[in-house]
Amino acid sequence: MNRKTLVLPAVAGLLAPLLAACGGSGSGSKSGDAIVVGTTDRFTASKDAPAPLDPAYAYDVGTWNILRQTVQTLMIQPKGDGEPVPEAAEKCGFTDSGNERYACTLRQGLKFASGDPITAADVKYSIDRARAIKADSGVFALLSTIDTVETQGDREVIFHLKTADATFPFKLSTPVAGIVNPKDYEKNKLRDGFQVDGSGPYTMKADVKNDELVDAVFTKNPNYKGTLKLNNDKVEIRSFADADAMGAALDKGDIDLMTRTMSPEQIRKLSNASGGNVDIVEMPGLEIRYLAFNTNAPTVKTKAVRQAMAQIVNRSELVSQVYGSQAEPLYSLVPATITGHSNSFFNKYGDPSVTKARSLLAKANITTPVKLTLHYTTDHYGSATKKEFEILQKQLNASGLFDVSIAGEPWSAFRPAQQKGSYEVYGMGWFPDFPDADNYLAPFLDKDNFLGSPYANSEIRGTLIPQSRREADRLSASSSLTSIQDIVATDVPVLPLWQGKQYVAARDDITGAAYALNSSATLQLWELGRGVSG
Repeated sequence: MNRKTLVLPAVAGLLAPLLAACGGSGSGSKSGDAIVVGTTDRFTASKDAPAPLDPAYAYDVGTWNILRQTVQTLMIQPKGDGEPVPEAAEKCGFTDSGNERYACTLRQGLKFASGDPITAADVKYSIDRARAIKADSGVFALLSTIDTVETQGDREVIFHLKTADATFPFKLSTPVAGIVNPKDYEKNKLRDGFQVDGSGPYTMKADVKNDELVDAVFTKNPNYKGTLKLNNDKVEIRSFADADAMGAALDKGDIDLMTRTMSPEQIRKLSNASGGNVDIVEMPGLEIRYLAFNTNAPTVKTKAVRQAMAQIVNRSELVSQVYGSQAEPLYSLVPATITGHSNSFFNKYGDPSVTKARSLLAKANITTPVKLTLHYTTDHYGSATKKEFEILQKQLNASGLFDVSIAGEPWSAFRPAQQKGSYEVYGMGWFPDFPDADNYLAPFLDKDNFLGSPYANSEIRGTLIPQSRREADRLSASSSLTSIQDIVATDVPVLPLWQGKQYVAARDDITGAAYALNSSATLQLWELGRGVSG
């Protein structure tokens, strides 16, 4: 039976059992047969990035999805929406009224998968290690508000913060805060290759070919102690070169489920089909796509050039022609469903207008057409990326104000070049580390931002970001957050394009597909089970 299921956050808990009922028993897979999950994420070790799975380095949705199965954190984001809850910790909380002292008590009897006991000293070691290594991925910036980490006995960990940070519990749920064994991870050096060791719900065995992880087998960790209930004993993640190859494997039964990144055509076909034995689940998503600018590059250094591009780009046309109902135009870095969102770009620029763009360039004495190249990754965000950039190129060139070329590179080459500042304008995506407006702003705009952007605004960094983090009630932070978004719309260091939904396609004997991903695109393999095909 082919069917499309829409999962809304408020009713996800109701729909998951329905999928389980359609698939058969919800007791999970206990037969030892691995549930096989397909992905187009690529996992490559290279000279520029030799340690893709070290928690102190990894900072993309694919590598984090491996780490979230294997490396335990003090806190964890719930499978629906809501505040993070204790995981490796028994309890955690702020101990002062100013949100500057955060204390956690570890669960009793915690062990790494190897059997070694976990103590507060291991937590401190892991956090201090990530902060000291300062990997060029920029992931360490998530821990930037930490001043010192203190331990009291074997189970108490106390974080003293430099400044108030109401989002800190969320940050402790991210893999960079994962607990690692000092025996396996050197203090001042990243761990090269694809080995991962931790205390998470699974252990992982990697199949590596030509410095690329092509298959990862996750086996239930008998020493795991935490909040998660595993519905299976073994899950396998298999990497495919593209969405077509992944889809063919699902059709043949070689894999049981596929996640990101399906092509728009696959999603439409599965949504409209009748009959068959594949279910497609649509879930709200917090993924965004945007253009980013190297504001030191001569072609886009002048703000008016970036503003003119913001004035020309037609998001509605872009989304309609490439993604249809699978995405929505976005006029801020912060998605419309996140508290603190403001339509700042629309408020400033309104509908696309070549006339207004021409005026902006003329006032800045910019000679037209402005010649530049838009760079994109060919394999990291799905096959539709090329078409998306062809449309952006067409829109800008049709104005007569720009002479745009486009160039695509695989992620393994694209990301290092972007980090080195080789691109003047480039396309990126963002899957949130946690569902808060802060995580759509600080990673792009704060000191040590993950883009390595030269753009710096003293009001954003020195006043508005710290101000917003003082508010435990995130609605109360809206004024500061709106001000940040308005400044971004004026200066245009980044140009938001769209926000997308999430999709999972699963064979109908797989249960728990409605919870395979949470709103932050976290893969939750423990939710999957095997029922009876119907």
